Formats: sequence, structure tokens, C-alpha cells
Amino acid sequence: MPYLNLKISGPCLPETIARFAARMTNLVVDVLGKKRELTAVAVQCVTPGHWYVGDRSLTDQGRASFFLEVNVTAGTNTAAEKAEFVAAAYAAAEGILGRLDAASYVIVREVAADAWGYQGQTQEVRRSRGMPSIGVAA
Repeated sequence: MPYLNLKISGPCLPETIARFAARMTNLVVDVLGKKRELTAVAVQCVTPGHWYVGDRSLTDQGRASFFLEVNVTAGTNTAAEKAEFVAAAYAAAEGILGRLDAASYVIVREVAADAWGYQGQTQEVRRSRGMPSIGVAA
């Protein structure tokens, strides 16, 4: 049941947003092994002139950037899977946005199973009751 919070620099073109959402969802499913039907993506666009790295805007630098935070249940992915996801997400963003600033970040945040859930039940409650949970594909 991952939740992706994605910020991208550039114009909010519907096709760019849809491409990002689809690509990041596919990576979550393929690399992190999560369920597509429980993967939520929120996309926000930031004008490059309003995104600074150091003391210079991305507009001044002629670059793009993105910030992706993926929340997953703690302990459901290995360090290797998370590293692969970070690399693949960066490459996918670069394929969509073009030349990226090095200060483009991907975070895989692990949230304790007793600290979040869906349909009104935490992941820990789901696990203890033997319910389908965790958002890991079968």
C-alpha cells in the first residue's frame, strides 16, 4: 500500500503527470513488489523559477529536478530492492524531464506497520488477523 508523494519541476502538463504516475507506479510494482491497486500517487508541479538548488533557480541553471517520497511498510523490502528503486526512479525521471540537477531526491520511507494502514485498519492489525495486507503483490 505505498503512497508516493512526487514533486516535479516544470509545467503541469496532463501527459507529463500521467507519464510520471504510470512510470513510478510500475517501478513500485516491479521493483518493490507492491500491489498496483493499492498504490497511490500524488503529483505536484513546481515552477522551475521557484525551485532552488543552492542559491540558484533551476531556470537559471537550465536544469530540471524532482523529489519523490515513497512510503512503504517497514521491513517489506530489502536494502537491494530500495537501492534499485532509487536508481530506477532517478533514471525514469531523467527520461521524462531531461537533464536533472544532482540534487534530485528519492526517499523510500519505511513506516511501522502499527502506524499506518488503509480501509480503517493498520497493517499490524491486518497481519495479526491474517488479512491481506502490506501491499505486497502475491
